[in-house]
Amino acid sequence: MSRADDPRVFGRVAVVMGGGSAEREVSLMSGRGVLDALKSRGVDAHAIDGIPALLDAVRAGHFARVFNILHGQHGGGEDGVLQGALQSLGIPFTGSGVLGSALSMDKVRSKWVWSALGLPTPRFVPLPRGADETRVHDAAHVIGLPLIVKPASEGSSVGVSRVFEESDLDNAVALARRYPGDLLMETLIEGEELTVSILGREVLPSIKIVPKGAYYDYNAKYVAEDTQYLCPGLQGDAENEVRALALRAFDALGCSGWGRVDVMRDRDGNHWLLEVNTAPGMTSHSLVPKAAAAVGIGYEELCWRVLETSLEGGAA
Repeated sequence: MSRADDPRVFGRVAVVMGGGSAEREVSLMSGRGVLDALKSRGVDAHAIDGIPALLDAVRAGHFARVFNILHGQHGGGEDGVLQGALQSLGIPFTGSGVLGSALSMDKVRSKWVWSALGLPTPRFVPLPRGADETRVHDAAHVIGLPLIVKPASEGSSVGVSRVFEESDLDNAVALARRYPGDLLMETLIEGEELTVSILGREVLPSIKIVPKGAYYDYNAKYVAEDTQYLCPGLQGDAENEVRALALRAFDALGCSGWGRVDVMRDRDGNHWLLEVNTAPGMTSHSLVPKAAAAVGIGYEELCWRVLETSLEGGAA
């Protein structure tokens, strides 16, 4: 990865945040942290809210590159749309390019790719948005209980339900349908929740997430102060295995720059891939900063290192 010592090498940087997705508030929290960190290192960084304002400013020649900390799809800037626009304008940016962003945002297609390559991911059934009650319940019988229902293209645990009784299935589907796009039903893996961060080609130590409640939901991620984060999450061969799997999953989807791979470890010690985040959260509760800190990379240095990934001649 290209390294930089002088903040002037980056030129004027747009830190794009907010946007119009369901993850707007998380993105704003992330963006404020990134903006302050880059400014503290002497980078000529400026906040921009959303894709239309960013593209207007870029076309007007106001920025040399973009630090993308938008989250989600449909105006969220994590689904390949923004990446394609910036590539067409010749503007370098952080994170994955069109292919990696689009594939990672679509959990169904992510899982198709991993399955084709023999990478482990929970059993799943894609559900078109208009699937009727019979189709939904047939899919549940294929998957078996317990299972998870979620929007196929959202993050930050929005719209996710864990279903232990078939009588709860219809409410779970109704919640997921509040968000755009198709749905995904998959086996609920019971065990330890892990996440592995990637910075350039460096795989950071895993984090084991131990929420006080039963699950690592939106509240545990962004609000609660009692969630435990154990880093590294595993030891010895198990840690090496989950890191290697995360990098293979990241590469399989065409991702680049930086990101985070979420994994479940079941009670038999098997690892199961859940999803890749190509613009992970950078809030005070977020996981990439915690993993970086474990290897001596502070928050400001982490933001600098992520920005350095945009010096590779543009994301792939």
